[in-house]
Amino acid sequence: MPNILKSLAALSFIPMLLAPITAQAQDSTPTGQSQLEADRAAGLAAREVEKEAAKVRKQQEEEAEKAAKEAQKEEDKAAKAAEKEARKAAKAEAEASEDKDKQARKAARNAEKDAQDKRDNNAAEASVLAAPLVATPDKADPDNILFLDLSTGGRVTIQLYPEIAPNHVERIKTLTRQGFYNGIVFHRVIDGFMAQTGDPTGTGTGGSDLPDVAAEFNKFPHLRGSVSMARAQDPNSANSQFFIVFYPRFSLDNSYTNFGRVIAGMEHVDSIPRGEPPATPARILQASLKSQNLPEPNYAAAGQPADRAISVDDLNAPITN
Repeated sequence: MPNILKSLAALSFIPMLLAPITAQAQDSTPTGQSQLEADRAAGLAAREVEKEAAKVRKQQEEEAEKAAKEAQKEEDKAAKAAEKEARKAAKAEAEASEDKDKQARKAARNAEKDAQDKRDNNAAEASVLAAPLVATPDKADPDNILFLDLSTGGRVTIQLYPEIAPNHVERIKTLTRQGFYNGIVFHRVIDGFMAQTGDPTGTGTGGSDLPDVAAEFNKFPHLRGSVSMARAQDPNSANSQFFIVFYPRFSLDNSYTNFGRVIAGMEHVDSIPRGEPPATPARILQASLKSQNLPEPNYAAAGQPADRAISVDDLNAPITN
């Protein structure tokens, strides 16, 4: 733009340059040679004017072309930015849609899992009726009957299964004879699932000083009253913690070592306070084997009287929640 203004300013001086020539031509009365010279001078002046005008036009065209290129450049830049934003928005929309699809698929899988659990549990209810207890406290080997006397009141009687999980049963019996379980709380109790104990720290991360026990997964189903060994992610990390199942859980089969089953006192297990951990956790006042012949503790002194003993018929009755 500055160059154009300079060019225009230059053109404005052309009439001033021509004025003396024109005046001289008008004041004299040229003849022959003088007229020829005057015409020649006028022609030169006209050519200079045309030359200067052409120069200005060229500058104007160059400036216009440059301005057009700059405008096109800005337009292209804006178009690229808009295209980039459009791609970004499309990508975000696609990711949101994909995330939505993932959530929908996850919800569908969870719904199917819940439905399968319900089907398994319904089947388990029928199997409980068809699966009588393997023994009663009076007929079983007294060295394979475990008593848990709870602070919430009452004795839980557990039949141990050394024939399917010999190492786990031996671990439970060893710790019981040592008095390891006495005073330990049920630190993780999930309603409709299970009650877990056996951690002296009460946090779910503790265990005994004995080495871990290798897995002894078996085909015994996890029914109501089943007693199974807790572990970490490593299948061979069972140590001292175990849990009692409130409700059939076939999803645990062949993943956790089932080593026993409650054959009396399941109502005392049902009364264990829920929570992770419970606000007021139940404790094992005393764990003992029947062969030890230890008397039941004073439940009233622990703050809860014992309820009536549950029968085998009660335990195998249909489960209602």
